[in-house]
Amino acid sequence: MTARRTAFVTGAAYGIGAASALALAGDGCDVAVSELKPDDLAETVQAITKAGARAVPVTLDVRSLSSIERAMADVLAAFGHLDVLVNNAGVPLTRPAIEVTEAEWNAVIDVNLKGVFFTSQQMGRHLIASGHGGAIVSIASTHGVIGIADRSIYGISKAGVSQMTRMLAIEWADHGIRVNAVAPGTVETRSRAAVFAANPQRRQFMIDRIPLRRFGTAEEMAAAVRYLASPEAAYITGQTLLVDGGLTSY
Repeated sequence: MTARRTAFVTGAAYGIGAASALALAGDGCDVAVSELKPDDLAETVQAITKAGARAVPVTLDVRSLSSIERAMADVLAAFGHLDVLVNNAGVPLTRPAIEVTEAEWNAVIDVNLKGVFFTSQQMGRHLIASGHGGAIVSIASTHGVIGIADRSIYGISKAGVSQMTRMLAIEWADHGIRVNAVAPGTVETRSRAAVFAANPQRRQFMIDRIPLRRFGTAEEMAAAVRYLASPEAAYITGQTLLVDGGLTSY
């Protein structure tokens, strides 16, 4: 009997992380999911279980290497092996560059860049030691590709994710490890919908910039994650897939 594929999705309480975990469960993976507070994962765990997959909630603070090491050990203890890592945990920042503080810089870079690197490093070590290869998919952003006002630090962190993707893909290709990223455009999550409700003019301005004239959904981003993590994408590595309704086509 062939062992089920296994996946680990960070930052999976809601939005793209939760949707990615459910998409992978639907694709035949048992899925570990993480948050700072595991209780926040209850809804995601229930959805994964309902899809017929095993769900393992773990505590993870991606700002801490020791926390990353503990979380990876917990996942491997539960599953025995790991095939897919999805680096979704991230934090936003909207602030004019001239006003960004050192504390804000550290908060964004520690989660969005440092956390992605060291979680990927732990996954890479496991896959190299196991000798069976696997896939890493990180969540980048269109802000890492094009410029926009007031999102400089966030954009810098996400541009770093795309460059990290290329670098790790080259280093680990000989081990059968594929490293890719998905760069979403605007996704109207519950939190963002609340922001737009208070500023409908801003919402319309942003939609008018998108050739498809709508925002994306978490499920559409998750479909891209699922594809890049699957055997169907076996010849794809080092790429950042833009899922943005055509925003970056201009």
